[in-house]
Amino acid sequence: MFNALQERLDAVFDRFRGSKTLSEEQVGEGLREIRLALLEADVNFKVVKTFVGRIRERAVGAEVSEALNPGQQIIKIVNEELVTILGEQSAPLDLGSASPAVVMMAGLQGAGKTTASGKLAKYLKAKGRQPLLVACDLQRPAAVKQLKVLGERIDVPVYAPKLEGDPVEVAQNAIAEAKRLNCGVVIVDTAGRTNVDEEMMQQAADIKAAVNPIETLFVIDAMIGQEAVNVAKAFQEAVDFTGVILSKLDGDARGGAALSVAEVTGRPIKFASVGEKLDEFEAFHPDRMAGRILGMGDVLTLIEKAEEVYEEGQREEQAEKLIKGEFTLEDFLNQLQSVKQMGPIGKLLEMIPGMGKAMKEAQAEVDEDDLKRIEAIIQSMTLEERRNPKILNGKRKKRVAKGCGRSSQEINELLRSYEEMRKMMKNLGPMLGGMGMGGGGGGMLGQAKAARQLQKAMAGGEGDLMEQLAAMNAGDPMSGMPGMGGPSGGGAGPRRNKKVPKRKKKKRR
Repeated sequence: MFNALQERLDAVFDRFRGSKTLSEEQVGEGLREIRLALLEADVNFKVVKTFVGRIRERAVGAEVSEALNPGQQIIKIVNEELVTILGEQSAPLDLGSASPAVVMMAGLQGAGKTTASGKLAKYLKAKGRQPLLVACDLQRPAAVKQLKVLGERIDVPVYAPKLEGDPVEVAQNAIAEAKRLNCGVVIVDTAGRTNVDEEMMQQAADIKAAVNPIETLFVIDAMIGQEAVNVAKAFQEAVDFTGVILSKLDGDARGGAALSVAEVTGRPIKFASVGEKLDEFEAFHPDRMAGRILGMGDVLTLIEKAEEVYEEGQREEQAEKLIKGEFTLEDFLNQLQSVKQMGPIGKLLEMIPGMGKAMKEAQAEVDEDDLKRIEAIIQSMTLEERRNPKILNGKRKKRVAKGCGRSSQEINELLRSYEEMRKMMKNLGPMLGGMGMGGGGGGMLGQAKAARQLQKAMAGGEGDLMEQLAAMNAGDPMSGMPGMGGPSGGGAGPRRNKKVPKRKKKKRR
């Protein structure tokens, strides 16, 4: 969603990187570009004015550090001010000690309340809670059925005694139903309209008065733009919500709502819906979102996603094998399947810090279908062949190719890429081990402390690291990865390996 904004801000930062000083004139020019970029992203103009004013005050004031070059200084200030307008601190859901704890959902029709209710229920269930979904949207004919379908998919009970009538009565009776089912959280899905009106607001206020929710969450479409501010203010006056859920953050619109609603209402963004699937729903962290917007990635969320998929022992074992160059095609298949569980490859690449334009180019080359083809090829091999690919002779390769519907050339390409990657990781092993990225140090994916230091450094705190990451931008981060479009790319991109000329045999005299 923030690709256009990120590109505009990158262009602004590039202007400063070549300068040795940070003059007031340079700051003024840069801030004009930042202002235009934010306005084009549909950020509320009052928010833009406040944001730019704070950056100006800091950039030309006493805060300018001699330890950082102008580019790093501007990135640091913009990052910190972005975090401020996004809410400064993470605000987790506060369910208190009451049982059942009631969470009420509010918002316009089409904002994604019903889907967000299902996603929140799945999220809480994964945290060990037992939620109950309550269908109080009796205005939209398909809302009750939609909630029932969502409940079945995530195995969560749904209280939907009627398709029409008084939603306040349904909400009140749901408390007794939750106690009967021993559910600790009640999620109330309320009705919406295409526009704000008094009847809808009064109904939402009546439901809130009847069930006394511990949390009232305002669901807003992140693609709504400037209108987000007016809608948010109207709901704040009517139901005084305690937090915000941003929906449709995976869209291709300009996303100004995400950068406006917290600053205008003073209420924190608690969750973000980042995709259509029910598990594409995550807690909102202002610092991480600012990092994504500025192209710094989001390594902590990437680690959390990995930890959900990998068990602790498995992480250390796989990292140890990878560093020693001992991992097999069977290990690679397991890794591939685990990565797929973490989400679409493109979204995972966006979370990797410091890759800049090179990462965007690599992301464009990555095709999910290529990963499926790799998976099919490996699954067509026997267990012995996966563990020892060297035994794959011509006859075996033909059998594998026939089993997965691919050509023998593609089999050879995958094996060549795998062997190159194995050798590369074996050569890098001692260095990575010395950096504490192998087993015994918590595993490559378990270095949360180091990740936090990396995030901090990338905000401008460490000049050397910023220069290293800038140098990485000139390279290809996906080089050598099977199916990722690098050398021996397994089909995702053209091969870029240079052919080594064969030596001519000398004739004997």
